[in-house]
Amino acid sequence: MNGKIKTRRWDIQEHLKTEDDMRRFIEACFEEAGDDPIFITKVFGEVARGMTVLARETGLHRDTLYKALSGEGNPSFATVLKVTRALGFKMVPQPIS
Repeated sequence: MNGKIKTRRWDIQEHLKTEDDMRRFIEACFEEAGDDPIFITKVFGEVARGMTVLARETGLHRDTLYKALSGEGNPSFATVLKVTRALGFKMVPQPIS
């Protein structure tokens, strides 16, 4: 062994095997995000299993989704709601505890 450590790019998809895994990850990210909408939209981009499928389910173009969910975009609230639903979730207001 030459003493070098091999690394590879982190892929969240390797850890999101079930709908429950995805739900728990998104919940944790919402708690961590505070008031950072860019963080949340980037999380949606990471969780999405394929932009082609997501585009079909939201009715939005792939390019629009890539930009909106890149962390550099500024998606409309309507886009966020469409993506949330396409991922199988809904936004539910809850009191801050």
